[in-house]
Amino acid sequence: MRRLWLIFAQAVTVSVAVLFVLNTLKPEWLRKATPAAVVAILEAPAGSERSPAAGSYAPAAQRSMPAVVHIFTSKGGRGQRHPLLDDPLFRHFFGERPDSAPSESGLGSGVIVSPDGYVLTNNHVIETADAIEVALNDGRKFAARLVGRDPETDLAVLRIDGAEALPAITFPAADSLAVGDVVLAIGNPFGVGQTVTMGIVSALGRSQLGINTFENYIQTDAAINPGNSGGALVDSAGSLVGINTAIYSRSGGSLGIGFAIPVSIARDVLEQIVATGEVVRGWVGVEIQDLTPELAASFGYRDAGGALIAGVLRGSPADRAGVRPGDVLVALDGESVRDPRAMLDMVAALSPGKRAVFRVRRGAEALDLEVEVGRRPIPPAAR
Repeated sequence: MRRLWLIFAQAVTVSVAVLFVLNTLKPEWLRKATPAAVVAILEAPAGSERSPAAGSYAPAAQRSMPAVVHIFTSKGGRGQRHPLLDDPLFRHFFGERPDSAPSESGLGSGVIVSPDGYVLTNNHVIETADAIEVALNDGRKFAARLVGRDPETDLAVLRIDGAEALPAITFPAADSLAVGDVVLAIGNPFGVGQTVTMGIVSALGRSQLGINTFENYIQTDAAINPGNSGGALVDSAGSLVGINTAIYSRSGGSLGIGFAIPVSIARDVLEQIVATGEVVRGWVGVEIQDLTPELAASFGYRDAGGALIAGVLRGSPADRAGVRPGDVLVALDGESVRDPRAMLDMVAALSPGKRAVFRVRRGAEALDLEVEVGRRPIPPAAR
């Protein structure tokens, strides 16, 4: 009996040792010996398409993303050659020095607005570029040339030549954007690749921000970051409603306050540049400022509506028509002038050569002066 017990104890000890060794060195052998649990998974039928979830903006993004491009710019810096570089003794000790500084590069976004290859972007994206390359969302890359630019709205038009089957974004049938509408911002922030962010229209008609001469921005809380400039702001149907152009930020990143140029302005600039290579605006040659309640009281006016003529350029259309400093423009061709910003936009919209009636207040008098509109001088940055 004692012998049987010893044999049993030895067998158990050996079995435990074998299990320990297998579990340590070859645990998969033990797992194979245990039947695996089977999980029942229901799969969609082969070939079936996924339907967007309720409230999803995937269709709008998919419709507009192919038309948004990445823009890469480069500029070769060339500094003045130092006289010592021509000295043989200097070159002997210090070697040859390059004639030019390293090239600078930049990135931004753009929107293909026509199958013919026209691309809308921001002027500040390409204003210093010597070479421009456009990369499509499908991986194709093309060289692009500048057709024209308008620094006063910060817009520029490029063209991709020789490309086929270019996707173009859709323009809305009417300008019906409202505060609270959902919008998507599409671009290439920080160069990470095409990115879509969502937000709402926070405000319309933002101006007096000091960004450009002509300001009428869409404000949105959709995240816009460096690299998004020139990209598309689209509505829930995927139609272009604005060109992303600026952010309010203390750190350089998005704080939920971004600005886009409305599609109505972008379309007008696009059509003028494609037709003539430049943007033509009206001009009368006056300096204007806000008519504050204090200024209105000093001039003897009861209300502060209109634009105060602070200065008149000698020989300008306004000077020839008899406009004087101190006059207050209250109407232009019968349309009321609310403030200096409205006057600037109204005059710019007039065609050079047109005769417009300026209704001004001069003391207690109301005068109608006929002004032959001139052409707004081209800013040096656009030449």
